[in-house]
Amino acid sequence: MSIKEIDPVTLKQWMDEGKAILVDVREASEHAHGRIAAGHHMPLSNFNPAGLPDHADKIVVYYCASGGRTAVYGPNLHAATPTASEVYHLRGGIGAWKNAGHDVQ
Repeated sequence: MSIKEIDPVTLKQWMDEGKAILVDVREASEHAHGRIAAGHHMPLSNFNPAGLPDHADKIVVYYCASGGRTAVYGPNLHAATPTASEVYHLRGGIGAWKNAGHDVQ
């Protein structure tokens, strides 16, 4: 099963409404150079579904640098969040988030 894509504008709206949980799957060195404030950091190299925040009936959105990793690993990420209402990846990753004018810490 492939993973659905979400654009930065819709993601920001969902986050503002409290509908979505954001998970950053980039490695620590990438995360140190900037992150989306509300994201939970869980690198793919150490990915452990048990460490995810409670996501029952929430929309879970994964992001990486450009959207490539989350697209490739999408089926695994989707399977790791079985209680989520929906699972997406951020199309274009954190780069698209920045280009949409959203803040990065």
